[in-house]
Amino acid sequence: MTGHEIRRRTPGGETITEPVISETQRFSDRLRRPISNLRWWIGGILFASTVINYIDRQTLSLLAPYLKIEYHWTNSDYANIVIAFRVAYSIGQTAFGRLMDRTGTRRGLSLTVAFYSAVSILTSLARGFYSFASFRFLLGAGESANWPAATKAVSEWFPKRERGLATALFDSGSSIGGAVAPWIILWIYFRWGWRPAFAIPGTLGFLWLMVWRRFYHPPESHPRISEAELAMILADRSDSRPTLEAHTGLSWRQLLRLPQTWGTIIARALTDPVWFFVTDWFPIYLVAKGVELRSGLIAIWIPFIAADLGNFFGGGVSGYLIKRGWSLGAARKALVIFGGLGVTMLIPTVFTSNLYLIAFLFALATFCYAAFSTMANVLPSDLFHSQSVATVSGMSGTAAGLGTIVAFKLIGHFSDVQQAAAGHSFDPIVIVAGLVPLVGMVLVLLLVRNTKATRQGLVRPV
Repeated sequence: MTGHEIRRRTPGGETITEPVISETQRFSDRLRRPISNLRWWIGGILFASTVINYIDRQTLSLLAPYLKIEYHWTNSDYANIVIAFRVAYSIGQTAFGRLMDRTGTRRGLSLTVAFYSAVSILTSLARGFYSFASFRFLLGAGESANWPAATKAVSEWFPKRERGLATALFDSGSSIGGAVAPWIILWIYFRWGWRPAFAIPGTLGFLWLMVWRRFYHPPESHPRISEAELAMILADRSDSRPTLEAHTGLSWRQLLRLPQTWGTIIARALTDPVWFFVTDWFPIYLVAKGVELRSGLIAIWIPFIAADLGNFFGGGVSGYLIKRGWSLGAARKALVIFGGLGVTMLIPTVFTSNLYLIAFLFALATFCYAAFSTMANVLPSDLFHSQSVATVSGMSGTAAGLGTIVAFKLIGHFSDVQQAAAGHSFDPIVIVAGLVPLVGMVLVLLLVRNTKATRQGLVRPV
């Protein structure tokens, strides 16, 4: 026997030589073996990133009723702290969207997740209004990269019939993160105080980075992708024939001349503020309604679970309609109509203080919102070529952030002004929140269509 071969005798008496395969080599071979349906594993990693992103950002809103008492904040003070996050988040989405298109998803998301996880941990050192606002500004800057990066990854890894469901998968992380956050954050708070409630969840991002750096690569260079899956992804890309400008990436000015860009921007600008009202103000809204948070946990997490179901409903139904022969645009717009109409279910909550009825109506509204939101998030990958996807996604995120900033400023002001109205101080705010996505629905239907730019190959047909 040599160092790399072994001789053995067969039952017939013949001597044969076989190579010796070490355990190290066997393990190495397993690591190189293609992973079945690798794109959905990638989708799962993006989902986990969004969950962690939302747990970190939900910490402040969940602790706000207690921090307001400890630091003597008014609703306007709290609004200004949240706005600090939104300002950085708004600017960052466009900036990081462009960065993702230029440097790639893997490197860009690695840097931003490491940054915002560190900021989340450091928030435990805050001492008052200005330090909280500063840390929230930095957190918003870091977290702003998640949606442009995930949208770009979906455009690279998934064919158009699966993009809706893939987008629903990573976008659902926001509702899952929002749903589990109360159980994690409040559990830590009631045992150890608010500082550990910021620091402990911040470590999750660093754990996620270990998985991300190991497993994420573009499909063309991924060592674990099967030939069949790669061929399927590349075949779907060949369906559209981009011009040279689209292939190299359109400038911001070129993109802003397209109605499809404005439809994508409006789809988020007139829906995201409603979602962020739920995520950042819902605990305060319940307290204004006379609900004690210890007994109202069910009302906090049920709308988030409903939103998670709405994500998959929107992605799944639109994909099903495409398989049944609907055009891409018709399938997406059907869910936009469903979502725009459904969010009006927020309005009846002004007529009740019943915890379970409020939770039910918010759940209906967030379910429908999430279906709309999934379509809003998938539009950049539907309409634009890979070199512009993250840029357009970032622009729409910036518009959504600016809309949220304006909304939060108004919410803080009017809820303080109507403080004497007790449970009714948020009624006008909730009514407007139920109507704004309806306006967004109409504008998206008008703007997202095939135009001269489609025929020129600057955008994809729908």
